[in-house]
Amino acid sequence: MKIGLLTGGGDCPGLNAVIRAVGRKGIDYYGYEFIGLKNGWAGLMALDYKEMERKDFSGILHLGGTILGSSRTNPEKEEGGYDLAVENFKELNLDALIVIGGDDTLSVAQKLHERGIPVIGVPKTIDNDICATDMTFGFDTAVSIATEAIDRLHTTAESHHRCMVVEVMGRHTGWIATYAGIAGGADIILIPEEAFDMNDVIKKIQKRMNRGKFFSIVVVAEGYQLKEEGWNIQTKEKDNFGNIRLGGIGDLVAREIEKRLGIESRAVVLGHVQRGGTPTAYDRILGTKYGIAAVDLVNEGKFGMMTSLQGTKIRAVTIEEGVKESKTVDKETYEIAKVFFG
Repeated sequence: MKIGLLTGGGDCPGLNAVIRAVGRKGIDYYGYEFIGLKNGWAGLMALDYKEMERKDFSGILHLGGTILGSSRTNPEKEEGGYDLAVENFKELNLDALIVIGGDDTLSVAQKLHERGIPVIGVPKTIDNDICATDMTFGFDTAVSIATEAIDRLHTTAESHHRCMVVEVMGRHTGWIATYAGIAGGADIILIPEEAFDMNDVIKKIQKRMNRGKFFSIVVVAEGYQLKEEGWNIQTKEKDNFGNIRLGGIGDLVAREIEKRLGIESRAVVLGHVQRGGTPTAYDRILGTKYGIAAVDLVNEGKFGMMTSLQGTKIRAVTIEEGVKESKTVDKETYEIAKVFFG
């Protein structure tokens, strides 16, 4: 059996752990052949690929990013794109396709499945917002990086009596902001899911100042909407999946705090540093579990399915279920964070 393998969307710590697990078990246990499609869906569309041997799956567990490359190419944006993808799948004589990606990439996988392509999905995003799974690999690494940054900023904030606003990734959901904020001891956490407005922020910081605390740490997800300013969009540019480029909310919040309270405020945007570097042990293990489960699903012929973490077990759910909506931060978790606000 010949299996196509691709990674799509933003790069993410743990991708290579999945690739390694798929290849090692697929070759050693099932005798499968593998074709690595380069740069996500672009590789399938352009027949840009490499035949992968066992050695290609070795020595990559600890590496960040993806050895296959990635992109945000969307077959739906090209005339006859899905027909071409199906045609190229057949041209390569593939028997199945394992797709590692977030909701955009997996949405394409679902549409190809509906066109008769045998597809298995593996959920990937540092935002942890894919439905039907408790956790996505890459999230733990991103939270660890953000937490370390917050820890370091405490020193500067306290020494200079400043308010430090830390902007982290999170377009529609605030999982990174919430987890890193709790772990890093943030004084306020602003996320897209919660209507915690600027007046609330000012009151909490003023309360700290009244207690003699003349520094604060505010963590804000990039998709948080500051009501007084509207969306924090710096550009109208969109990617092929229609996602608008965000950024700048941290600076807006910092300026508003300084204007209203008269305390020196600075914004720090972590940006793509959250995606990079070596994956944590947790993400390596989770990625490995997902990879093993994905190739097992191929062997069982259970196509149209996605690997999922439920509790401590890896289960299979439909890709359709995984992409039907974004998984948002639950009220219970945010209420825990709010205990420490102000």
